[in-house]
Amino acid sequence: MKTKKTQALIRVALILGILVVLNFISVRLFSRLDLTEGGVYTLSDASRALVGSLDDRVTVKAFFTEDLPAPYNGYRRSVLDILNEYKAYAKGNLAFEFINPQGEKGEQNAREQGIAPAQVNVFKEDKLEVARAYFGLVFLFEDRKEVIPAVQNLSSLEYDISSTLKKLTTVTKKRIGYTTGHQETAMTDLRQVNQMVSEQYNLVPVDLSSSSPVPSDISALLIIAPQTKFSDSSKYAIDQYVMGGGKVAFFINKMNANLQQRFAQPLDVGLDDLLENFGVRVNGDLVRDAQCANIQVVQQQGPFQFASQIRFPYMPISSEFDKSNAMVKDLEGITFFFVSSLDTSLASIKGVKASVLARSSKQSGRQAGFMMIDPTHRYTAAEFGESGIPMAALVEGSFKTLFEGKQPAPNLTQSPSTRIIVVGDGDFMKDELRSRDNFAFFANIVDYLADDAGLITIRSKNVAQPPLEQISDGTRQLLKYANLILPPLLVAGYGVFRWRRRVTLKKSLEAQL
Repeated sequence: MKTKKTQALIRVALILGILVVLNFISVRLFSRLDLTEGGVYTLSDASRALVGSLDDRVTVKAFFTEDLPAPYNGYRRSVLDILNEYKAYAKGNLAFEFINPQGEKGEQNAREQGIAPAQVNVFKEDKLEVARAYFGLVFLFEDRKEVIPAVQNLSSLEYDISSTLKKLTTVTKKRIGYTTGHQETAMTDLRQVNQMVSEQYNLVPVDLSSSSPVPSDISALLIIAPQTKFSDSSKYAIDQYVMGGGKVAFFINKMNANLQQRFAQPLDVGLDDLLENFGVRVNGDLVRDAQCANIQVVQQQGPFQFASQIRFPYMPISSEFDKSNAMVKDLEGITFFFVSSLDTSLASIKGVKASVLARSSKQSGRQAGFMMIDPTHRYTAAEFGESGIPMAALVEGSFKTLFEGKQPAPNLTQSPSTRIIVVGDGDFMKDELRSRDNFAFFANIVDYLADDAGLITIRSKNVAQPPLEQISDGTRQLLKYANLILPPLLVAGYGVFRWRRRVTLKKSLEAQL
């Protein structure tokens, strides 16, 4: 009897010891299972490296009102989960606390920290009421402070936190230049991407019409939708910037397309020879694609006018990306607005490497020269007879100057290994398109050129559904009738199977009797 009691005590002690050891290990070793394809609910390697490189303590104060109704009640849980994950990789350099701003003093504290209240609808005693709620984050590092006033989009929560940490711990921002003097689109006119990029970089205008060189401290140069011709002196400034190792992104409208006036005609901004010298040609055409966005068109029917949404092939949605490149590999679909095709065959002649970042779908085509644009035009299969038309490209290598043997003689004649990106559309990043992937693509380009690729993989994480793959009419009809006929047939077949099984069983029992 005594032996059994001793054995029971030993078993209990072993179980308790195992639980203590497991608890000790779990506190120090963080692990998480994420079955999503892109790992959207797990910290990316870039975020882990960022928080793991902290050399001093970052304190996060999370101001969250408790007992909020759906969907706000899930915000606190999501923030708690991700902050725990950041803390696990921070090597002791990140701490956080949750604060429930209650009463006048609590709300005043939140406002003083930069967290403004939001209005939410709550049901209380069977009545709908409007209440004030707080769900913001304050980051403190040394003598600096950054604020996320309100957590609004859980799908971008990791990017918001990581970019805030990076901004908080970066002493000197890199400078990104954008050209002026040729009626380019100014960064200040691109509200969404301007906000995204300016969080990590200082954006500075570079006036090329003054014949001044591009400042040497510019990490990357952006040329966005110019409308007038570049002079030789302006092109010389770009050329010499590249020869010095500078990185440039060209966002070029080769066609002047006007949807309101319904026509498009070629636009020459004088950059053809420079781009071709870098190994890329922007063709004077427009790409059309069966995989495209909708536009609203006002149509007349008798004495009445009505607005309807129709598919517009000259707003192609590209989902064919170079999966080996961080700029686009995690994107779902970029919506272009009157995009021209690219020719990268010159790259091999120039001794550089070209890779296509974004292509059209398997059902696409293009039209060159002056054209009339009819949104209601019914397209035939022959007009979508091409596949994989290049629309954005990256060129890498050592480039030679365009001005060899010309006067004035160039100071630099060949560049070190550098990068140039060309997109046949200067408008895809505009606010009107309201495309998350468009904004992310533009910001990724800036990061890539500035040798700051860490945030690219975080920004491109997306829980949105990818665009539907285009299929033929025959396949569509087959799937339609299969969905209608197959389920009833399966149910009927299962019923026949059960009936025959019962008949067989009954006969077997009768034979035994």
